[in-house]
Amino acid sequence: MIIRDIETVKTVDWGNGLSRRFLVAADGVGYSLTDTTVRAGTKSRLQYRNHMEACYCIAGSGEVVELDGTSHPITPGRMYALDQHDAHFLVASPHEDLRLVCVFAPALSGDEVHSLDEHSSSAY
Repeated sequence: MIIRDIETVKTVDWGNGLSRRFLVAADGVGYSLTDTTVRAGTKSRLQYRNHMEACYCIAGSGEVVELDGTSHPITPGRMYALDQHDAHFLVASPHEDLRLVCVFAPALSGDEVHSLDEHSSSAY
């Protein structure tokens, strides 16, 4: 059994926010669990080429925007899943941070950070 508290897990500044890595590859469960904060007013172009990701919003607001411009509002209680390695923009509202609980499969190593550029998707 694995028991962890938010105060003791590895915290990574991924570029436009923080990712608290509760479960990583070294834990041997096959997936990662993160508590991710996206800083208010930020826009991140992302794509996970090596992982599937599902995110559940627990606080704040923002949107996930497909590259064709289709926008999906994100508020507490909403989940989105990137089931086709979808390139997307993750946007936090200008007035509050967006907080997500995310699952990655296969698991993250735990040290990943983004290289953010509005013209190409950061990927890991």
